[in-house]
Amino acid sequence: MAVAHRIYAEALFGAAKDAGRLAQVHEALADFAIATAESPELRAVLRNPQLEPSAKSAILADLAGEKEPLFTHFLQVVAEKRRAGELEDIAKEFERELSDAEEKVILKQIEDAAGRKVDATRKVDPDLVGGIVLQAGSLRVDASVRGRLERLRQELVKT
Repeated sequence: MAVAHRIYAEALFGAAKDAGRLAQVHEALADFAIATAESPELRAVLRNPQLEPSAKSAILADLAGEKEPLFTHFLQVVAEKRRAGELEDIAKEFERELSDAEEKVILKQIEDAAGRKVDATRKVDPDLVGGIVLQAGSLRVDASVRGRLERLRQELVKT
């Protein structure tokens, strides 16, 4: 992983954490990474060196919308710095930041809720795409991108 990817991921992580918007920014970035991975046309546009950064910035702003302004601003900065083609790699690095930093926070929240010390194991499942699945005995909480996509698929099939 390039140093630049880590720098951008750390900057976004820090800004989102400071703003108290870490979960929202993480979700926006994960959704964007999925959209980019599933759209070769979008990936080609973002990686096109002949396209002006301002044009890429406008495209990214339109895609991101106004749902998460911090993330939208991040996309515009990345485009202006000529790093739009590297957004997938930045998203992967962000996941690594989130995993390390949030593991302790999540474990502390579980311990506080349980009222006792918890012995936890951590396993990375690349099929999740992003997010977390928490299992304690028979209780299972699925907050993964894969889980969200599956729930959306089931909802669309019902209608």
